[in-house]
Amino acid sequence: MRLFVAVWPTDEVVRAVVAVASELRARADAEGSGAGVRWTRPDQWHVTMRFLGSVHDDEVDSLRASLAAVAARSAGGAVIEAVLEDATSAFCRSVLVVPVAGLGELAAAVVAATAGFGEAPEERPFSGHLTLARARPRDRRGRGVRACTGAPVPAMRWTVGELTLVRSVTSAAGATHEIVGRWPLGS
Repeated sequence: MRLFVAVWPTDEVVRAVVAVASELRARADAEGSGAGVRWTRPDQWHVTMRFLGSVHDDEVDSLRASLAAVAARSAGGAVIEAVLEDATSAFCRSVLVVPVAGLGELAAAVVAATAGFGEAPEERPFSGHLTLARARPRDRRGRGVRACTGAPVPAMRWTVGELTLVRSVTSAAGATHEIVGRWPLGS
């Protein structure tokens, strides 16, 4: 299975980001850069705590137990709040994102607990974000994405209520995500 660990924004946050994305999409289309951008769907907006890649079926139960332990350590502890940063930005030049702060400690705990599963954890610092769009292959320089960076994002925060294990299935039509495990966080 191709898996990742994620947290999801609240419906209120999704509605606010939909407004930002809709405005950006209309602007990009009007400026002629929209053809170079493939927009993601709001139902798939999440913050990836760790991408695992391919995990053997016989390891999934152990992985679930590791994630349950991370969630259990958070129970009764401080509330985990995610915070939308103030403007859209480009991630790796070709991905348009809304940066999300406040999740570094949770991501570190997830990485530590899941280090033995899937691909080796990335060595770069955690950079929480919601992915709004990706440059299409024909727009290798990310012109369409760059045209959408710096757009204001409403000041919002949300309490992260659960940690999820997600299966990703990719196809020519895009990825579909299926939650295969949920663990409550915080008090």
